[in-house]
Amino acid sequence: MKVEENGVNIKDEEGKIWEIARTYEPGRIEDKTYKRWMDKGYFGAAPDQSKKPFTIVMPPPNITGQLHMGHALDETVQDILIRYKRMLGFCTLWLPGTDHASIATEARIVAALAEEGLTKENVGREGFLERAWKWKEHYGGRIVEQLKKLGCSCDWDRLSFTMDEKLSNAVKEVFIRLYKNGLIYRGERMINWCPGCGTSISDAEVEHEEKEGSLWYIRYPLKDGSGSVTVATTRPETMLGDTAVAVNPEDERYAGMVGRTVVLPLIGREIPVIADEYVDRDFGTGAVKITPAHDPNDFEVGIRHDLPQIKVMDNRAVMNKAAAQYEGLTRYAARKKIISDLESLGLLERIESRKHNVGICYRCDSVIEPVISEQWFVRMKPLAEPALQAVREGTVSFVPERFDKIYFNWMDNIQDWCISRQLWWGHRIPAYYCGRCGHIEVAAEKPSGCSKCGAGADDLKQDEDTLDTWFSSALWPFSTLGWPEETDDLKYFYPTDVLVTAYDIIFFWVARMIFSGIEHAGEAPFRHVYIHGLVRDAQGRKMSKSLGNGIDPLEIIEKYGTDALRYALVIGNSPGNDLRFSVEKVEAGRNFANKIWNASRFVLMNFDEGLDFSGIDQNNFTTPDKWILDRLNSLIRDVSANMERYETGMALQKIYGFIWDEFCDWYIELAKPRLYDRESTGRLEAQYILNHVMKMSMKLLHPFMPFVTEEIYGFLKHDDESIMISEWPVFSEKMEYPGERGKMAAVIESIRTIRNIRIEMNVPQAKKIKAIIVSPDSGIRSVMEEGGAYLAKLANVRETDVRESSEGIPEDAVSGMAGGAQVYIPLDELLDIDKEIDRLGKELQGLSSEISRSEKILANKGFLAKAPASVVEDEKSKAASYREKYAIISERLGLLKNRGN
Repeated sequence: MKVEENGVNIKDEEGKIWEIARTYEPGRIEDKTYKRWMDKGYFGAAPDQSKKPFTIVMPPPNITGQLHMGHALDETVQDILIRYKRMLGFCTLWLPGTDHASIATEARIVAALAEEGLTKENVGREGFLERAWKWKEHYGGRIVEQLKKLGCSCDWDRLSFTMDEKLSNAVKEVFIRLYKNGLIYRGERMINWCPGCGTSISDAEVEHEEKEGSLWYIRYPLKDGSGSVTVATTRPETMLGDTAVAVNPEDERYAGMVGRTVVLPLIGREIPVIADEYVDRDFGTGAVKITPAHDPNDFEVGIRHDLPQIKVMDNRAVMNKAAAQYEGLTRYAARKKIISDLESLGLLERIESRKHNVGICYRCDSVIEPVISEQWFVRMKPLAEPALQAVREGTVSFVPERFDKIYFNWMDNIQDWCISRQLWWGHRIPAYYCGRCGHIEVAAEKPSGCSKCGAGADDLKQDEDTLDTWFSSALWPFSTLGWPEETDDLKYFYPTDVLVTAYDIIFFWVARMIFSGIEHAGEAPFRHVYIHGLVRDAQGRKMSKSLGNGIDPLEIIEKYGTDALRYALVIGNSPGNDLRFSVEKVEAGRNFANKIWNASRFVLMNFDEGLDFSGIDQNNFTTPDKWILDRLNSLIRDVSANMERYETGMALQKIYGFIWDEFCDWYIELAKPRLYDRESTGRLEAQYILNHVMKMSMKLLHPFMPFVTEEIYGFLKHDDESIMISEWPVFSEKMEYPGERGKMAAVIESIRTIRNIRIEMNVPQAKKIKAIIVSPDSGIRSVMEEGGAYLAKLANVRETDVRESSEGIPEDAVSGMAGGAQVYIPLDELLDIDKEIDRLGKELQGLSSEISRSEKILANKGFLAKAPASVVEDEKSKAASYREKYAIISERLGLLKNRGN
């Protein structure tokens, strides 16, 4: 082998020269490696009855999206699992795709139109959709290319999009089936309206935040002029739509009020005082305003009491005609004016500060407006029960298990799902209204006429609304495999094995996929739900634009490499827990890649040209050889178990510890004497062990850090075309060496003890010393005698004296425990006594000066009176520390002087 100035050149079996650069350069390696994987078709999957399938469907990122740290974590974990199972011999399918993201995408198109001075209404529905599709073609593939930079080994030939024809047909089929089974209906109900997005949203899309607010106490005059009823409200702007005042029937304070009439302030409408158990007697005055059109609880009260519903806002949260003189004002401007007018009329009794929960749109952060609206709904109770049973019975399990409580809580209290959205981009609802008789036809394509009155197709008009994005996403695990057709893919790859996702969309998506899979595909869509946490900054804060603490993963990749980023996202992380991301972790990942790169260069530099391992003799395996094989074997067992339990962070931590500490820092050092001596017995065996351990370590590390491992693996001796299609290492009892495991543990502990003594005594590592090792156990003594050569190599021990007792050892010898033995280093081995006496004397003089200075300061009454308490305490601590050091050094100096005498 030839060693060049900038790297190592090795010749393969065909005589081709390969260079291993002196430093690992991810930018030079990653793109070409990924291209080779793609060209070789390693990511592809097709049903193979000779193999067991393992399937993951990628949570489809939005086409509006750009790779962020949440994506990076999500996709890294999935890629780790897929690469692991691929190496285990499974037929692995990781099915990628993107989501049309109706609200987010429509907002982007509307914003682009606004820059041209246009609105969506100006260009019309068809023109708008044409622009949306062009936008998707231009920007929709951006995140796919970014996922490739992350090393994702998806079957890109199967890339799906939620509005592909195949998936759109599945959406229509599900809607029609649910409608025919009475599980989809159209009705007027209280819904969540987002004024910012201009559409209804489901309960799951509403986030609740505690905010500072006010509780306004308003007098409602009795019609007969005999007094008034004071109500408390957090939303005075909706009072314009009040149709009653309610009290609790058990509240004796209002026993004589029920049935009377009050006059609604500002509007003058007469409304009744009613009794309803919904009213909390302890809230405010115990009397509340009832606005059935603008509050979900009031809506239910209104139904029970047959109250009228008066909407006082439009879809932009602007006051409408029913708001009388407040028409045209935004809801908050109206609130301010209403309060001012009530105060002028003497009807505002008082205002209290109060914290209360406010519903916020998860997309645009607008405050949600509850309104009555005619929408399409999914009847959830019949669908929820089988989905609950699937988790209770263990058909679907959450990892970690604690997250099933979130799932149960949401599903047990589930409300009907509002699925219609007032948007143009998305799956248009397949419902057609007859202009003559009002009959609704639900069909995949426009019917030829009305089945009820016989009107022609021209009289049928399709519903203007689109479906909630999550409606199509809920079908993702089976629609992407060809459902409703009974395809070979569906039969083989469904149900999928694991869904990897963050805990914040358990109810958005996970629950909906489970009940959809059971209802339409006949089985739950996956067996396990691996829940990971959110990626936070180093201080534990959520990454956000407002805090300016977001980190672009692509910039990290550009600077440090993909493997370093993946390492930082996984190391030490456990399922369900949030991750604190820091550049320091990325740097640690880069350093690890460099460590194994340098280890591989060392190994290859010590290979002979035409190296042939067929002639190795296991009788030449040394204790370190057997020890490292035993440790590797244990690592294979432990990491494989971690992977099966989805403990990816723990698995990576163990691989890191083995490679960095046991292999690089110990075994390679112990193997060097044999490698450097070309005539040494066992040199070939040392080369074999280095190649074998390096090869197996790279296999274990490959799912986590795929690029550097593939590059290194290509230089090692093996018969595999690529590491990613090589076999995962298997634990073998034949590779257990318990005796050598114990011996090396004792030797390593002895070396560490000697190194620690050197550090404590400030002795240079280069100084050769004598070590005395004492143990009454003959077995331990035998191990230490055998390990003398290793102490000489790694602890720079000139002579190892192994004894049964400590008799005759100088009293001032420095000692430490190591593996059932006591290690002694005579003091004169460590120090030049005269020089040390001189050094300690000077150190005492310096400490004496500091003690004197500190005592003078602390004796100064002016200092004690004027200085901050913290400064005084700091000075007292310094003085105490100086005195303590002075005492220790004085004692040590006395011992040395006595020894000299």
